[in-house]
Amino acid sequence: MSKKYTQRKGFKLIKLKKPILVKNVNGIGNSRGAILHEVKVDLYFKEHIERVRIDVYNLGKMKVILEMPWL
Repeated sequence: MSKKYTQRKGFKLIKLKKPILVKNVNGIGNSRGAILHEVKVDLYFKEHIERVRIDVYNLGKMKVILEMPWL
């Protein structure tokens, strides 16, 4: 989730115990730095509600990116 979006919407930032380093496809560290915070949000789909943690990062134009976790 975009840091700007979390600030605009008033989400409570939760500091991570250990930063998550972000690397580009070429293996070089991303210039926007590490992921330092997460937020907890409720996701709603039809009758299903699930509380999830979403990392906060400088995404640029995107507000939120959702994907399935790696299994």
